[in-house]
Amino acid sequence: MSRPSFYALQPGGVRDYWTLLHPPYTLWHLSFVALGACVVDTLEPRYLVMALVAFFLAVGIAAHALDELHGRPLRTQIPRSVLLALAALGLIGALVMGVYGASIVSWWGLVFIAIGGFLVPAYNLEWFDGRFHTDLWFAVMWGGFPALAGGFAQTGRIDVPIVLVSVGCGYVAAAQRRLSTPVRSIRRRATAVTGEITYEDGTRVPIDTAAMTLAPEGALRLLWIAMVLLAAGLVITRWP
Repeated sequence: MSRPSFYALQPGGVRDYWTLLHPPYTLWHLSFVALGACVVDTLEPRYLVMALVAFFLAVGIAAHALDELHGRPLRTQIPRSVLLALAALGLIGALVMGVYGASIVSWWGLVFIAIGGFLVPAYNLEWFDGRFHTDLWFAVMWGGFPALAGGFAQTGRIDVPIVLVSVGCGYVAAAQRRLSTPVRSIRRRATAVTGEITYEDGTRVPIDTAAMTLAPEGALRLLWIAMVLLAAGLVITRWP
């Protein structure tokens, strides 16, 4: 049986927690927070760190724990009780960090906390018959929203540049979703991949799991690194 994702380790023990964190994708989505924060003229490092911690707790831990509770897509052996505890602690920690940040920057930040607190379980547990578990909501929740929140956390305002960067991050997340969906389907649900491609010169190339996943997964491996490096470079540039 193939691994459920390219970063997944063999099931069992501490390895399951690495797999649960989705390290490449978690870092990718945290880079959106940083990109949003870098729209301002002068970066406030403390606010950026708080936003990153809040999103790591909510997305990196809570969202992924809830996702694993819902059907075990990563095939980990983490007990259900531990997954529930991780989800609860992640959401509570993000809530506390968010409220503290709102008390410093702007109480309008509570709106972001409410939206994020709803979307995390709504998306990952597929509430309302999965209406929030769609490509559109993935782009919003995992791309646009983190960038918008990262920018807002810096100044307590939302202006045109922050909106444009957030929309751009949403489109990047949408592209990620387009690439990862067929790969996940093959890795996690397919029992066999067969067929061939016949070219004009008569050459025949077999279609197998590797052929179907190589290009999209290769792009994902490159893109998460590119986004993290881009965000890191901008943060360093804006660092006071």
